Amino acid sequence: MRGGVKGSILTAIFWIFSNKKKEDETNELIEKENKLLCRFVLDGIGRTIGESIAVDEDLLIIKSKDKYLGVPLKHIEEEGKTILVKGLVNQTNAQKMGEKWRRESFKEIKHKPSEEE
Repeated sequence: MRGGVKGSILTAIFWIFSNKKKEDETNELIEKENKLLCRFVLDGIGRTIGESIAVDEDLLIIKSKDKYLGVPLKHIEEEGKTILVKGLVNQTNAQKMGEKWRRESFKEIKHKPSEEE
């Protein structure tokens, strides 16, 4: 009986520490993602592409005029207050990924005309 209590206590301690580690990792990931938001995104020669608005798994979502672009995080680099897209990014694929994110993330609001209109 005594070994069972000792084992239960060790299991509880292990569980507490493993959950704390997972919580710390999650908070670290959220903090890293938040650092990438609301920043101007530039291409390799310094032209503004748009503004970072979301991180979706391994993609940075960029609002560029009337389009949304999805750029893999491996292609971005923080540079002061801006984000640089490094290397060549396939514009067509970036638009497809950005549009997919937009469709999944936005809910269309249906407007019913009122009787007063």
